[in-house]
Amino acid sequence: MTTFDAATFTHQLEEAAKYIRERLTEEPEIGLILGSGLGILADLIEQPITIRFEEIPHFPVSTVVGHAGELVAGKVAGRSVIVMKGRFHLYEGYGVEKVTFPVRVMKLLGVSKLIVTNAAGGVNRSYVPGDLMVISDHINLLGRNPLVGPNLDRFGIRFPDMTEAYSKRMRKLLHETAEELGMKLQEGVYVALLGPTYETPAEIRMMQAIGADAVGMSTVPEVIVARHAGIEVLGISCITNMAAGILDQPLDHSEVMETAERVKEQFLNLVLHVIPKL
Repeated sequence: MTTFDAATFTHQLEEAAKYIRERLTEEPEIGLILGSGLGILADLIEQPITIRFEEIPHFPVSTVVGHAGELVAGKVAGRSVIVMKGRFHLYEGYGVEKVTFPVRVMKLLGVSKLIVTNAAGGVNRSYVPGDLMVISDHINLLGRNPLVGPNLDRFGIRFPDMTEAYSKRMRKLLHETAEELGMKLQEGVYVALLGPTYETPAEIRMMQAIGADAVGMSTVPEVIVARHAGIEVLGISCITNMAAGILDQPLDHSEVMETAERVKEQFLNLVLHVIPKL
């Protein structure tokens, strides 16, 4: 097992941030990480500057269908944003420090608010595919924490508080925005598992017992690193399927993509209207 070298890792973060900064016309204040099938939002950015992940020094590359692998910077509703079309997952074989690498780069670029989105399975039986769920809290069942190892003091403290991992202020604004648009939102707890297998029905029953409402394979590491760095976080899950055992049918990734496609207009409308308020 290789030893984590904090100095080398910090230098890599700085090199990646420098490469991106030299191509931007303005410092971004809001970061967005777009999950499976939700990258369409990046197409609405004004004055877009697009950088492929593989061009950026030390940046990982997305390998999953529905994750485009581009960083897009520009304006949304008058606010300066930087958007990840696609993200990285532990199940792709990346270490947790690589999965969260872009969040720390965003911090170095000036980002103070982060919107994370994902495609998730509905664990709460009252949910239906196509629902949008505001994440109120999370449960980390990945077996990994991105802050293990030497603390990166320039980003945050050794023992960060996670009482309010997902900003109450931002959640309130999202609910108010949905109400203005005549949209119904769910709010609940997101549980993260390693994947890439979908969960078993027995695992889903366990998640229901411990208070989870939706399940996925991402988001939690990025949120932990964002909160460590003092970034305010808003999380939105698109419920793309019901979790294993709730309906009498198998699960597959094409269903996830189809549902994301079906709700994309609603999702876009919500995010575009909340960004100016953040």
